[in-house]
Amino acid sequence: MTAETSQTLDRGLRVLKLLADTDHGLTVTELATKLGVNRTVVYRLLATLEQHALVRRDVGGRARVGLGVLRLGRQVHPLVREAALPSLRALAEDVGATAHLTLVDGSEALAVAVVEPSWTDYHVAYRPGFRHPLDQGAAGRAILKGRGLGAGATHDDAASAYAFTHGELEAGACGAAAPLLGVTGIEGSVGVVMLSDTIPEQVGVRVVDAAREVAAALS
Repeated sequence: MTAETSQTLDRGLRVLKLLADTDHGLTVTELATKLGVNRTVVYRLLATLEQHALVRRDVGGRARVGLGVLRLGRQVHPLVREAALPSLRALAEDVGATAHLTLVDGSEALAVAVVEPSWTDYHVAYRPGFRHPLDQGAAGRAILKGRGLGAGATHDDAASAYAFTHGELEAGACGAAAPLLGVTGIEGSVGVVMLSDTIPEQVGVRVVDAAREVAAALS
């Protein structure tokens, strides 16, 4: 038996999803067309969402996602971090390097969870909250490669999106990362950073496996 649902709530959530998928916003007419409803319904939905700061309208009248969504999104990070920590700990201990989970935050890569190995004499210091452009560093490059695989990509494709960099974010350090694939609503990567000129092949394989493990924990 299908559970009873709220049509109005469903439409409001669909509005948010449509706005989240566009960079330039949508007009009332565009939203009405995509939802298959009349403009009056869309006006009411937008007015309600605006009251909760989930939607804003620019000077041209186009609706965009509002800052209230960011407040909701911040509560996701602790949940994601908790789910990822066991795999990150195992990765850090296995390869003797600092492991991290990085998520997309606007146009930047944001480290939300970091685990340092317990047994090494030295390792790269890397802190949660560290940000960098998506097109710099292995974590960001892996995310961009994951985007290039398309929406239907799974971790069977992850090896082709593996990214390696040297000296881009910190002199003398190299990084390796693989994208999280197949996790609805989350765009990110799992990687390691170490003081070396290159990443051993077996470490790259382990990073891809760790990304698969984290994705499974978040699915």
